[in-house]
This record gives sequence, C-alpha cells and structure tokens, in this order.
Amino acid sequence: MTERQIRGVLLTRGTETVVGGPCNRTERPVEGSILVTPSLNPRLYDALMTARAVVCSSGGRTGHMQSICRAKGIPVLRVDPADLGKLVGEVTLDLESGSVIVGAAGGAGAATTNPAPAPPDVLGSACAVIADLRDIRGLNSIGPHAARVESFFLREEFLCFSAALSPIDALRGGAAVNAYGRAVAKQLQACVEALLPGQRLILRMLDLRSNDAVHITDEATVPREPNPDMGLHGTRWLLRSASYPEALHVMLETLRERLGAEADRVHLSAPFLTDAEEFAKLRPHLGLPTETPLSAFIETPAAVYATSAICAAGADELFVGTKDLVQFYLAADRSNHLVAESYRTRHPAVLDGLRRVIEDACDAGTPTRVFALGADFDYYRERLPTPTGYMMCVSELRHILQSSAGGRSLIENDPA
Repeated sequence: MTERQIRGVLLTRGTETVVGGPCNRTERPVEGSILVTPSLNPRLYDALMTARAVVCSSGGRTGHMQSICRAKGIPVLRVDPADLGKLVGEVTLDLESGSVIVGAAGGAGAATTNPAPAPPDVLGSACAVIADLRDIRGLNSIGPHAARVESFFLREEFLCFSAALSPIDALRGGAAVNAYGRAVAKQLQACVEALLPGQRLILRMLDLRSNDAVHITDEATVPREPNPDMGLHGTRWLLRSASYPEALHVMLETLRERLGAEADRVHLSAPFLTDAEEFAKLRPHLGLPTETPLSAFIETPAAVYATSAICAAGADELFVGTKDLVQFYLAADRSNHLVAESYRTRHPAVLDGLRRVIEDACDAGTPTRVFALGADFDYYRERLPTPTGYMMCVSELRHILQSSAGGRSLIENDPA
C-alpha cells in the first residue's frame, strides 16, 4: 500500500511522539488499536480504554471524553471529516507533526522528551483528576512525590462507565435504584483502598448531559435539548430527581458497612452550580447531615459572582471547573472545533473570574482548588493569587511529580 499522510490537529498529547496500530472502527475494545470515530461519546468508553490513540473528526481539547484521554495519556488527533474514511488498516500517528500516515507499519514510538516543568512545591495541595481506579494506582506508585497529591477527583458518571451502568435507566425507580447505589459503592471502595494515608476522594455527583446520556441508555427516553451544556444537568438535575437521593444513601451506607471510618475519605461535590440558593437546597434535598462534607463546583459566571454567598451557605471547599467556565465566559463551545480559536483559557475575562473566586474564597476561609491544563499551569500561577492547590489531569500531574525541580514550562509541549 502506498503511504499517505493526512494532516490533523492534536487535541491531547500522549507520552510518545509516534504511535501506531490497526484502525478500530467498531465500538468494541481492541487492545493496542487506533480508535477511529467521527466523535467520542460514552458508548465508546470500553474501546477507548484499550486504544493507543484516537483519530476523530470533531470535538475540542476539553470535551468530556477528551478529558478522559488527557487523564490517561491517550493522544487524540482531529482530522477533516473527508479524511476520516481514508483511515484503514495499519496507521501511524506522528504527534510532533500532527499527522496520520496510512499504509505505514504501526509501532511504538520514542517517549516524548519534555523539558522539566515547575517543581512540585508550586502545586500546593494538589488534586489529581482521574478517570478510574488505575489512575490512582498508577500515580501512587511513582514514589515519594505521590504524597504531594492530597486528593483525587472523579466524576460519578465515569464510575458508571467503568461498571457498565446506565444511570438514566437505573434511576428510573424500583430495585434498580438500590443496585445502582451498591454498584457505585463497590467502585468507590476499590478507589479508597488504593489511597495513600492522608489522601481522599472527591466524588463529583452525577452530572450527565443529555447528549451523553442518549448513548448509554437502553430503556429511557432522553429529552432532546438544543444546547445540552446549558440544559438539565448538574445540581439543577439533582434537585429534580426523586430517586437519586435514595441511590446516594444506599451508596453511602454500603460504603460505611464495608469500610467503616475509612468511608469518610469520600467527599461529595455539587456539580454545575448557578448560585448559593441552589447549593443551599441541595443538602436537605439529598438528606445529607450537616457533618457530611459537601463542596461546590464553580464553573459558571453566575457561580463566580456568588462565590462569597456559596461559601456562606456552607460549602466546605470550592473546585473551580475552568473548562466549563471558559466556554460560558466566551460563548465558545468547548466541544466544537469550529470555535476553537475563540476558546481561550487565558482570556482576560477568564483570569478575572478565577482571581475573583480565589480572593473571595480566601476571605471566607474556604479552601479552593483551580483546574489547570498543563499548558496553562505556569501562566496561571504567575498571574493569579495562590489557591489552596491546583487540579490537573493525572497524566500531566504525574509528569510534574516525576520531574526534578527546574522551573521550565509545560507550555511549549502542548498543542495549544
């Protein structure tokens, strides 16, 4: 076969400069393959977990499934839709040039040589953003610097993907609700047992957008929303759900039965908040006692404005979801490559919002952790007040922790 080179845009970087393998266009897992798909969605989770790389024709750097890839160190290359059909057989991704070679033998590439990033002590109380249990085990195995990681952040829907659960189907009612709670507890138990002393797990409670939910339901009818990111999900969905509080209690009670006091290492976080009123309603709706830690995710401009009030309403800590915050500040869909140039993580408006959250939380005495892409880490820490700590995808955080102190930046190695 004659070799053909197809140019693309690198959305997430892995640990190798060259990655090769057979194309996989199915939704089934094929170990060591290159997953080829028009777009990433939750139905592809199992196939993604066995892939060496992904080639797609849509999506942005910070979409939800792209975030899994960033955490796992799986490179994602976006090509023109007209070129996607040309990817057959063995292909090789050249991540330095952002291209796919069709007809060349796939194989392992050399590990990417990155300049030493900033030393670990600038991370503060670090929080690792993970996709599954393997990420905890992998990061905690790197040596003494793993103790710099105070917490691991995990989305509940990712636990559902790992357990082959359809939350929309399970939470419709009946015995399935209890089964859901026990299944999530089983996943959490394994995660807690992999923690080092002093570490904890931050569970972002279920936040499933309709465009993702439709891919993982067999029974429920998912309403079609014109703009799912601004639709019925996050805390506003939790407040409307009659069955989720029951599932949550089953989950927490099961954890307590299996782990005893170690169950206290799982902390809950309210996703996608608008204001303090929403946050204040959530604890009684879920039936959570006052001693149960409940943190808040700040990822909308309204929540930025309401930071002081959310702290006063009882938020134990704050997590700043920069990826969503950027898209709402700049009206640029994080998953739409057509507006990628407008999605700017360093825009002055974004920095102003991050600064306001950190300062207001500091005034309230509330711990705050800010999410940063590896490419933005040095930029943020040089221009923002110091938060309690930073959140980073586990693959990027691992790189920082494994490197010697040097102060050089990750920025020049990021496709952005």
